[in-house]
Amino acid sequence: MIKMLSQATILVAGILAVGGCTLNQAKTTAPVQKAAAADYQAPVPPTPPAGNIRAYCYNAADLAVVRARMVQQELVVATLQCQNPGGSRAFEAPYSSFISKYQSELSSNSRALSEVARRKRLNVDVFVTEVANRTAQRAPTDKEFCSRSKRALDWALDPKVSSLNEVPPPFDLGPEMNIFPCPAA
Repeated sequence: MIKMLSQATILVAGILAVGGCTLNQAKTTAPVQKAAAADYQAPVPPTPPAGNIRAYCYNAADLAVVRARMVQQELVVATLQCQNPGGSRAFEAPYSSFISKYQSELSSNSRALSEVARRKRLNVDVFVTEVANRTAQRAPTDKEFCSRSKRALDWALDPKVSSLNEVPPPFDLGPEMNIFPCPAA
């Protein structure tokens, strides 16, 4: 009995020790301030050949609707993930300003996304959850996760930006989710 208890204690201690190692993972601390610009997007994989995607590609209008929702969802995740040194949420105030600035656009985007979903046989709840999950998976692996998100928020809040369509998502998850632009005719 004592031998089994000792083995269990050693096993738990070993797991906790390994779990405490960060192994150079990305930190979700607030980034250094940079000038607002739309230069923050992570690299996007190439689009497949035109013949392979023509049947399920998204036209420019539909893609704009999907990407606008992608931006909003990715910024929600960043607001929940990125922290100040004291542990408070680093982007809570800027995200609140983002919501205020684009409230009417986000509302119309919700209706437009429902229409796109109906035509493309896309489940909105699944899409939104998938974007959130894929974004959250990047937080511990992308060393620029918080700085990329901060730059996206800064760009979205810049007075030069007047529409949500001018704000690229920090991570264009479209290719991962089989959402591709239609090839030029």
